Amino acid sequence: MFAVTATRIDPDNPLTGLTLGERPEPEVPDGWTTVTVRAVSLNHHDLFTLKGVGIRQEQLPVVLGTDAAGLDEDGNEVIVHSVIGSGPDETLDPKRSLLSEKYDGTFAERVAVPRRNLVPKPAALSFEEAACLPTAWLTAFRMLFDKAGLEPGSTVLVQGAGGGVATALITLGRAAGYRIWATSRSEEKRARALELGADQVFETGARLPERVDAVMETVGQATWDHSLKSLRPGGKIVISGATSGAVPPADLNRVFFLQLSVIGSTMGTRDQLGRLARFLEQTGVRPLIDRTLPLIEAPEGFAAMHGGDLFGKVVFTLPG
Repeated sequence: MFAVTATRIDPDNPLTGLTLGERPEPEVPDGWTTVTVRAVSLNHHDLFTLKGVGIRQEQLPVVLGTDAAGLDEDGNEVIVHSVIGSGPDETLDPKRSLLSEKYDGTFAERVAVPRRNLVPKPAALSFEEAACLPTAWLTAFRMLFDKAGLEPGSTVLVQGAGGGVATALITLGRAAGYRIWATSRSEEKRARALELGADQVFETGARLPERVDAVMETVGQATWDHSLKSLRPGGKIVISGATSGAVPPADLNRVFFLQLSVIGSTMGTRDQLGRLARFLEQTGVRPLIDRTLPLIEAPEGFAAMHGGDLFGKVVFTLPG
């Protein structure tokens, strides 16, 4: 079968390890099943794998990809939840892994997954839209509705508008009745954040009109000090990653008056993925897709992500 694979690690030139071509059909352990993939979406996790983050050279080759929507063995339309773990919250299982780590990922014609990891795809969502949900959108859903615990009308600052998680936070927050403020270094991305539903936008690091109830922090080092300064006493910073570098040590005088919430891992539970899909079905909210490409053109999507030339999600499709 055709697949997109990581074959070598290069922190400086990660795209040199991206290989397209034939791979063996997936092995299917007991309790697992096979999904025929129709659409997948690209995440920073895929780029980080090529850089050697969380994986070693001896674990390669591995098929990349954590997100997918397609057909199960009975022809049902499904979304793949790619956290492989056990317990009521799979993301907290110390032995958990993601597809494309211990097991081959979704950037292939077929992928093997545990049967319990399949979530019905609402008919109202296209395969391309559904493929955006399991990583970026599920992470945003958990950050806003699980970890932040905010009432409608609360003010939320989204740092670094433009990426998949940030655009999901803006869209979901707007639909839930939050006042959404967003930051970006790019004037173009600030303008697009307004079009997407942000109430106000600011340059990165700018002084805000007032302090906010919560900060959604996915950037890290470049925005961390601003996140601390922007939060009201008793407010909450929800952290799901650090694309610009590790979060530096906090000023303890500030931390005393705020709450930090680090989600258990990127994504959320299978049950939360199901609720996210129903939320989109009920509200009409849809993921923002920057570009859609056939899987055979995956290098173009990876290059756009590596260069930061994105606003929303990159989706790859396979013939149906």
